[in-house]
Amino acid sequence: MDTNLLAGQVAIVTGGARGIGKGICKLFCEEGAQVALWDVLDAGEATAEALRAAGGKAMFQKVDVTDKASVEQAVEEVMRQFGRIDILINNAGIVRDRTFLKMTDEEWHQVINVNLNGIYTCTKAVIPHMREAGYGRIVSASSVNGILGAYGQTNYSASKAAIIGFTKALAREVGKYGITVNAVAPGFVKTDMTATIPPEMLKGIEDSIPVRRAGTTEELAHAYLYLASPYAGFTNGHTLSVNGGVIS
Repeated sequence: MDTNLLAGQVAIVTGGARGIGKGICKLFCEEGAQVALWDVLDAGEATAEALRAAGGKAMFQKVDVTDKASVEQAVEEVMRQFGRIDILINNAGIVRDRTFLKMTDEEWHQVINVNLNGIYTCTKAVIPHMREAGYGRIVSASSVNGILGAYGQTNYSASKAAIIGFTKALAREVGKYGITVNAVAPGFVKTDMTATIPPEMLKGIEDSIPVRRAGTTEELAHAYLYLASPYAGFTNGHTLSVNGGVIS
């Protein structure tokens, strides 16, 4: 269904080259947004080309969300080209799984730097433009593991739990400027990465989910779409769990 829910709007999607980020970019383009796809992966260019070939308006920018200069330069380019930033989707994230006593300092800091500090850097660069315009939608990627915790993921779970607190606090500060701040906490989702899981292990995971299946990137993208849309003006400081009923 072509609703053009985001017609005329400009959206930045970090980590948009593949997985959930790619699904978000696709749906946002279908809904009429002009999408700036940020990623450190060169595959982002192929994703942007595919979106354009399908009739979408998308450009790829190679951006390291942990690098303040890289982020600020990319924001300046978006403003030069489009003159506005309506939506920021903080989706970029990494995992460096290991049990806590075996985890290295580097593995801890890498995950915190990308998953949490990257959100700080991107949001800090974008909010002044949203404040000036009197409108903005900021949606960040948390995780079910930020709520429940997960074995071997103290770094990842800590970063994703922190995003929930970040979201609640920032929402209180910027709501008066017409900017809403929310998060999505996905559960187990089918992506290229999860496709490598052995079938017997995959079945065990899916059997533990009340709906007895994994989520899809399209389903996650629609959750982001609602929170990024004009209809979510009174939804602020909220973390939307999209996990098949593992936790509400």
